[in-house]
Amino acid sequence: MTRVLRLTAQAARNTVLAALFAAALAGCARDLPPDTARIEALAMAAAQRGDMAAESELRRLAGGGNAVAERELGILYRARPDRRAEAMSLLRRAATANDAQAAFHLGEAYRTSPGNAAGPSAAWQWYQRAAEGGQAKAALMLGMMAKNGDGVPRDAATAARWLQVASELGNAHAMFLLSYAYRDGDGVAPDPQRARELLEESAEREYPPALQELALTVEDPQRASHLMKEATEHRRNNWNRF
Repeated sequence: MTRVLRLTAQAARNTVLAALFAAALAGCARDLPPDTARIEALAMAAAQRGDMAAESELRRLAGGGNAVAERELGILYRARPDRRAEAMSLLRRAATANDAQAAFHLGEAYRTSPGNAAGPSAAWQWYQRAAEGGQAKAALMLGMMAKNGDGVPRDAATAARWLQVASELGNAHAMFLLSYAYRDGDGVAPDPQRARELLEESAEREYPPALQELALTVEDPQRASHLMKEATEHRRNNWNRF
């Protein structure tokens, strides 16, 4: 039964993707202004199905200076070793046009790409641009880089500031890390109550480490058991939302 349900869900996703792709091409064929949803549908078709027509349309839109198309094509090409230089160029153009998602992915490329001579330090400005544009994952990365001295000097106060920004943007991972900062007085004044509030909020957003940490601190055995079970289930389901 579980296998049937999985196959049914996959078929439904494929149907939705096909419909989105068809709508995207139809919109382009009518020369409608390409909106973000249509462009992202093209990117999904190109990435998940290897659809060359979708990729060709992305290239056309990117060539016309569409920042969303530049970003999506850059993300697509990041996974191809022979296109990484083009990916960086596309992402940089989109990021410079104030696309926060592109700035985040450009930061990721600088921080993680093998053989990148610039190193993680080059990622900082792009993460910052993305975070200032409301990208929560970028703010989280700034906090973690400052906390760990990854490409920048260790600075607990800077780390706490960016973790606060990410938390305010709803990032559960940042809430969890910031709860430790308030607990230990690391970059902020110690505040056990604020630390607990952040831990609870992170757990409410189903972040597994927060659920597990909370399970170890609550006095109610039944709630502790429930929290631990929930943490295990979310880990098993490959919880990866920051």
